[in-house]
Amino acid sequence: MNKNYNILICPLEWGLGHAARMIPIARKLREMNYNVIIASGDDHLALFRNELTGLSYINFKGFNPGYSRHLPQYLYLLFKIPGLIYHIITEHSRLKRIIAEYQIDLVISDNRFGLWNKNITSVYVTHMPLIPLPKPLKFLEPVGVYLHRKIIEKYTFCLIPDMPGDINLTGRLSHGLKLPDNVRYVGILSRFIDTEQAFRDPLKLRHNTVILSGPEPQREILKQKLIKALKDKEPMTLMLEGKPSKRGEIERNGNIAFYNHLPASEMKEIIKDSDYIISRSGYTTIMELVSLKCTALIIPTPGQTEQEYLAEYLAEKGWFTTISQNKIQEGISLIPGKVIWEDEINSQSSLLLAEVLREFLDKNHKQGQSKKTGQ
Repeated sequence: MNKNYNILICPLEWGLGHAARMIPIARKLREMNYNVIIASGDDHLALFRNELTGLSYINFKGFNPGYSRHLPQYLYLLFKIPGLIYHIITEHSRLKRIIAEYQIDLVISDNRFGLWNKNITSVYVTHMPLIPLPKPLKFLEPVGVYLHRKIIEKYTFCLIPDMPGDINLTGRLSHGLKLPDNVRYVGILSRFIDTEQAFRDPLKLRHNTVILSGPEPQREILKQKLIKALKDKEPMTLMLEGKPSKRGEIERNGNIAFYNHLPASEMKEIIKDSDYIISRSGYTTIMELVSLKCTALIIPTPGQTEQEYLAEYLAEKGWFTTISQNKIQEGISLIPGKVIWEDEINSQSSLLLAEVLREFLDKNHKQGQSKKTGQ
């Protein structure tokens, strides 16, 4: 096998979603016979190991500010800014050593601000050039856009995982902005696109599905609220915990079955066969549901303004329904929203991704040839 380049993929540690949406990119690069190296923390590495073969791994944990049980997330993050700045500087320095040690030709960073390098092609992935702020601080959003733009401009390319036109999932987070010239829309990124269909049991039982995601403590808070609301509700509920370092069904509680982790092919069929789905409004979860043409009741993480905006934006479109976490009650009402996205969104996304990958790989190849000839 001719492995032309060593390509380093580094997802953000803030929840498994950033790793999950790198899976289709890693899969496509492997199909193109490139050597893919994943650099992240243990949980993210476990997810890649479960889903793809033929990859290499480096323990390169990213910044994870966590969540507060009591403070609004934007206030909690303000206190973490000094730690973030320190981490950006240190991971930028460590990247130089990794590039030299592993002979890296190209690096793809999912929302890790310090992983650019002027000597190789550097690619940054984000779905929100605009970071939404709460109403009292909304006047500061243009400042955030400006600072984020400066980060994006340090990279060779910036990939936005969304559709470029009116039918899109991110709204004002990535549309209606003046974006740098290096920005490319790559369509939705879902590990369920182009995956093989798992065996489907003709005697399968009716079920609802809960997809848990996001860091603690809010993850556990939501889990306990949903257990209370659903444990005696028909049909049964399958609760997918999203813990790739563990496998299999772990326990039962009333009419709820809990699964630590399932392969993408099995998870895909469970979601598609669900009567109703409940999940966070994390962007990767939204992309994966859309890729399966499924709707859900989405519950934003309290204080995470991005998830709150996405839940409101998608509910207004009629694609999803939403409820705030503090309003979950026993006997929760599961009413599906109206699904109106286009049938071709998956095929369009695959074409966009392939086109953009070719563009920055060609650029990287030309840069390599120039260095060899001394031009």
